[in-house]
Amino acid sequence: MAENFDWHKEKFKKRVWQGISVFLFLIIFLLLIPHTEHLMKRQKEEQIPQVPQPTKFLGARYDIEEDDDAIMGDKNAPVTIISFEDYQCPFCKRAFEQSVLQVKKDYIDDGRVRYIFRDFPLGFHPEAQFAAEASECAHEQGKFWEYHDALYENQQSLGSALYIQLAQQIGLDDDKFKTCIDTRKYSQEVKDDFSYGSKVGVTGTPTFFINGIKLVGAQPYQSFKQIIDDELTGG
Repeated sequence: MAENFDWHKEKFKKRVWQGISVFLFLIIFLLLIPHTEHLMKRQKEEQIPQVPQPTKFLGARYDIEEDDDAIMGDKNAPVTIISFEDYQCPFCKRAFEQSVLQVKKDYIDDGRVRYIFRDFPLGFHPEAQFAAEASECAHEQGKFWEYHDALYENQQSLGSALYIQLAQQIGLDDDKFKTCIDTRKYSQEVKDDFSYGSKVGVTGTPTFFINGIKLVGAQPYQSFKQIIDDELTGG
């Protein structure tokens, strides 16, 4: 009888120690889980190549020549916009009215941006080449931007009669202007602009290069503002 009691006693003690062992194992396991997860996460991160955070602008930055075209703004401005435009293009007119004029007010007038106009007369616009030549004749007399604005304001009436009329309205020397128009003095100049634009990837109008960053189409003012601000602050 005593032997049977001792056997049960030993069995009970064995179960108690087993229970304690399991309990201790669970505590140790629970304590080790966060540390194990941290090690696994660290190993996983070390296996993944560390990619630098992208900058705001990742596209190509073009080196666009300024030529001797008309410049609006401070020649030492930190941001330069070079545009390729067609006076008969409705999208150019829209960009001028809705975006470029606002850029002038906010950035060009205070000296932070300068704007350079280059001709890109599209072949399917019959007056685009002649309008561009007329604006170059106005440039010769120091009134390019006045003439440029007037051409866009009268886009629906482009033609030889309008070109003479606008020259008179803004006070150009009538005889000099007519001679410049009649001899097509700047025909090759305009064609050279078009050829150069095609060479640097211009395929349509308007196309803008803001410190070499390409912006195509009648983009809203905010698109110009974002790039300009990035350039001014070092992006």
